[in-house]
Amino acid sequence: MIPIYPAQSLKEAPLQGEVTLSGLTNPPPLSLYIHIPWCVRKCPYCDFNSHEARQEIPEAAYVDALIADLEQATPLVWGRKIRSVFFGGGTPSIFSAAAIDKILSHVRMLTPLEYGAEVTLEANPGTVDIANFQGYRQAGVNRVSLGIQSFQPQYLQSLGRIHDREQALAAAELALNTFDQVNLDVMYALPQQSLADALKDAETACQLKPAHLSFYHLTLEPNTPFHRTPPVLPDDDTSATMQEEIEKTLASHGYQHYETSGFAQPGKQCVHNLNYWTFGDYLGIGAGAHSKLSFHDKIIRQSRHKHPKKYLESVTTGQMVDSEWQIGRDDLAFEFMMNALRLVDGVEAGLFQQRTGLPLRSIQATLQEAQQQGLMLAAPARIAPTLKGQRFLNSLLEMFLPE
Repeated sequence: MIPIYPAQSLKEAPLQGEVTLSGLTNPPPLSLYIHIPWCVRKCPYCDFNSHEARQEIPEAAYVDALIADLEQATPLVWGRKIRSVFFGGGTPSIFSAAAIDKILSHVRMLTPLEYGAEVTLEANPGTVDIANFQGYRQAGVNRVSLGIQSFQPQYLQSLGRIHDREQALAAAELALNTFDQVNLDVMYALPQQSLADALKDAETACQLKPAHLSFYHLTLEPNTPFHRTPPVLPDDDTSATMQEEIEKTLASHGYQHYETSGFAQPGKQCVHNLNYWTFGDYLGIGAGAHSKLSFHDKIIRQSRHKHPKKYLESVTTGQMVDSEWQIGRDDLAFEFMMNALRLVDGVEAGLFQQRTGLPLRSIQATLQEAQQQGLMLAAPARIAPTLKGQRFLNSLLEMFLPE
């Protein structure tokens, strides 16, 4: 049975200070994230918690650690249904189908996984084959997200990808013939990329007709080779034009732009990511995985030990959570908006109170200021960015930072 939190009056709650929340009458939807930290080769732009597999991967030990992690975490989410599962990395497709099957079998034993829940696995076109894909499907994976990044050899080479154009196309076709839903990850504003080449990648992706497309602007993240030795990238004006023209291309093929980088055929949005953007809860297991969990009087975040070796060692001590902290009341509005404002259509205004336990009046002045600057829609029933707000999202979000 899903726990129902006791309702409390919001009017009696002060708006400032470290006090308990009120008004969280029901827990938000819950997702499960499972991190696989290894990859064949670390890409020079990647700042994720991923590690090159220079030695044999301890697959069996890591699967056992994930199961132990889930067992320890289950009391925190007892009775709550899991609406989606996401295997991220790293490169989850580096693991065998038998390993994925064992993990999902224990997920079903330990949690009430919703019937027909979306189960996504990220895959690298250079690490897939028909046997593995069929095995993943039999294990319960019904959605695959392929890290294509580009269909053109010069850009794949500059990004340090291990696959070529032919492997990208073959992997996409194999995924489309195997799984109910497929997402293709593509990047733009690549080193020395022209507008014509960016649109060529968009057109190629559309011609494959996946249910979902993710188009990401390449950014130079700290602590990456690209940040230390920056490649020559398109200027800001060219990048902005690329974004606008890619959006037009995808729209002409029937893809709806529903999130900053997300485009989907009607009704094919990513359930797991939508839960993030609507400030839902998620339990993260695996090396470096993060969780966000709501209770009637607080919302907490957790992170697991980041390095795979340390994470595996933590199984013996039972201390798999490296750190845990409560989201401060003054930070809740920013955290909510950082997710919700990624959605093109925003969210219903009432969701703010449902997911934070704070009254909407606590951010009313900031909302009005954002509306006056043309960054948010002046619609009482919704919290949504304007087109200008989408283009200047960071500036909009900064308005909700605590003073």
